[in-house]
Amino acid sequence: MSINRSDEYIVSLIQELIKQPKETEWLEFKHNNKTPQMIGEYISALSNSSAINGKTNGYMIWGIDDATHNIIGTNFKPSNEKKGNEELENWLLRLLEPKIDFKFYEVTINGVDIVLLEIASAYRHPVRFSGTAYIRNGSYKKKLKELPEKERELWRVFDRIPFEKQIAVDELFDNEVLKYLEYTKYFELLKLPLPENRDGILDSLANDNLIQKTENGKYAITNLGAILFAKDFKNFNNLKRKAVRVIQYKDNTKVETIKEVEDSKGYAVGFESMIEYINNLLPSNEVIGKAFRKTIKMYPELSIRELVANAIIHQDFFQTGNSVMIEIYTNRFEVTNPGEPLVDTDRFLDTPPKSRNEILASFMRRINICEERGSGIDKIVAQTELYQLPAPVFRATNGYTISILFAHKELREMNRKDRVWACYLHASLRYIQNDFMTNASLRERFGIEAKNTAMVSRIIKEALSEKLIYIYDESVGAKARSYVPWWAK
Repeated sequence: MSINRSDEYIVSLIQELIKQPKETEWLEFKHNNKTPQMIGEYISALSNSSAINGKTNGYMIWGIDDATHNIIGTNFKPSNEKKGNEELENWLLRLLEPKIDFKFYEVTINGVDIVLLEIASAYRHPVRFSGTAYIRNGSYKKKLKELPEKERELWRVFDRIPFEKQIAVDELFDNEVLKYLEYTKYFELLKLPLPENRDGILDSLANDNLIQKTENGKYAITNLGAILFAKDFKNFNNLKRKAVRVIQYKDNTKVETIKEVEDSKGYAVGFESMIEYINNLLPSNEVIGKAFRKTIKMYPELSIRELVANAIIHQDFFQTGNSVMIEIYTNRFEVTNPGEPLVDTDRFLDTPPKSRNEILASFMRRINICEERGSGIDKIVAQTELYQLPAPVFRATNGYTISILFAHKELREMNRKDRVWACYLHASLRYIQNDFMTNASLRERFGIEAKNTAMVSRIIKEALSEKLIYIYDESVGAKARSYVPWWAK
């Protein structure tokens, strides 16, 4: 069931808000004042103040008497307003940093027009409008820098609450919680029996921090609950752009798209079907290995699963307006996630991962969506070797992490950079397996016949010259030498 903010919902929300005894730091009433600059400053102030007050959203309502809270109507119609030649909403969004979610709702109550502006709470950074951050001090709007105590309080809020524990939506009755979440999937993935009643279901979800019971007896859904078990991300204003996108291109460029889909379900709910969908789009490859020669999918399913799961887990949720993107070209498979990695990309193989979202990572491991800590990347590298693929590449660029699997290439088609990188990762993989790279092991990795040992020696020489590998024991003769990655020297 899709949860929409219908006119009926907005009217009931306004009626609840006007019951407040006075304006609060997260709520503002206006009659007809529709100055664009004023609106932008209030978006900043109400967003920052709602964060301090632990609210999911701040609100501004036009058509309400400031003193009595009586419904008096307004002539403000945001859908018709412009700033210069630009739509009001676009103009406001352009001047906000970071780009938070906000939305105008136009409804009629008691025969008069009312406008509600719903503003997402700030997270991680204070919200600025036109370069300046604002805050509410009581019922007054002030520049944040003029109130250093408020500024310190705001930063303390950002520091102490991890993304997963922040609130995605609140003020829900118990039956409404179950309309937002695929709760049966929670019990299925954890192999737990479904409780016989609603209270048992809600208690289980609360014990895993997927929901919280509020002081007024209602419920809030945490970001963790939403991103894992949402029936539809569109039901959560602050998370609706976190759906994973899968794009298939006609060739090796972005010029022509064959298919593009967006998985709007929570990551735990939609993961298996998404992996199945991706695998059905992948090309095939003939593999000649120790034990088999057969036509299989170009990329190992285990590698696909790990790359997608890693991107989901390690993404920076505080980057707004983007999410994990999976791109399938004829010659490569790319996964991009918001946020640069917390460890060097050259050390992905040997360094235990550091996650921005440790609570999410832990839960994903519990439901077997990803491998145990630190074991995923080595499996990806091992699988690419088994499938006779070029070595995977990991890049950090412009606030994003990009992981790439390449389609099969013969050794003669690989350039120097391809060969050296594959050699380095092979040496790293062997080392973390308590073994050493040798001429023979690298020959096997590339599928080179024994009579062509000199080809492997040239690759090793190239990697040595790049200082990506070192000789383990130089006293040993050349034919019996073993090698280690640079970080193990």
